[in-house]
Amino acid sequence: MEAVIDRIMMTYDLLTNRTAAASAEARAKVTDYLTTLMEAGEKDTHRLTVCGLTYLRELDGSSDPVKAGFTGL
Repeated sequence: MEAVIDRIMMTYDLLTNRTAAASAEARAKVTDYLTTLMEAGEKDTHRLTVCGLTYLRELDGSSDPVKAGFTGL
């Protein structure tokens, strides 16, 4: 599981510019989330990586088109 979390955080760090504290908080949140997925039976490391990245992007609002600046005009 540590390899999956490391891969998620390395990729996510390429997408965002955060402080060390924010990175540690994101790591803790994604660890809890992945633990839940694994307890539910998910074992595929690639799927866990994608789910973790999606979860972090939803948390920071980067997957929300309005927060990203798209107004629809």
